[in-house]
Amino acid sequence: MTNVPSDSVTGASLADYRSFMSRFPTGVSIVTAKDPSGRPWGMTCSSVCSVALEPPTLLVCLRVGSPTLAAILRQSTFAVNLLHEGAQPAAELFASGAADRFDRVRWAAGPGAGGPHLLDHAHAVAHCQVSGTCPVGDHTVVFGEVYQTSRQEGQRPLLYGMRSYAAWPVR
Repeated sequence: MTNVPSDSVTGASLADYRSFMSRFPTGVSIVTAKDPSGRPWGMTCSSVCSVALEPPTLLVCLRVGSPTLAAILRQSTFAVNLLHEGAQPAAELFASGAADRFDRVRWAAGPGAGGPHLLDHAHAVAHCQVSGTCPVGDHTVVFGEVYQTSRQEGQRPLLYGMRSYAAWPVR
């Protein structure tokens, strides 16, 4: 990697950066948590990445000021719900910020759950314990050690790219 002198670096415009990132299709998830009073929180998130196998760790990037991020940081647990091909309405609902989003979907959060499991929309769920955080600009990277997973067979993942949703192709 070549080092570039800092006086010659300029930031990309927000529009240019968004356009660039839209060209990187990715899976769609809803990150969920419960606050200390038991209230569920959640938001659509496409910034999910595997970090390590030992211990099993992933990361999510959440907007600073998000109530979901606040709940995660207070409880130190969260769940990542990977959405299936029929879950676009849930992805849009949880991206909208609607206050009643959990009243409009079926969910469960049994004992030991990191956060609510979206029963009709997730084809796989990882429950995580926060193992670290790192502030980056207007987001916080949250590292989660995965302590439990579940999955449903026969569902294709929901993808997002070029500002539209699609299902994983059938082979």
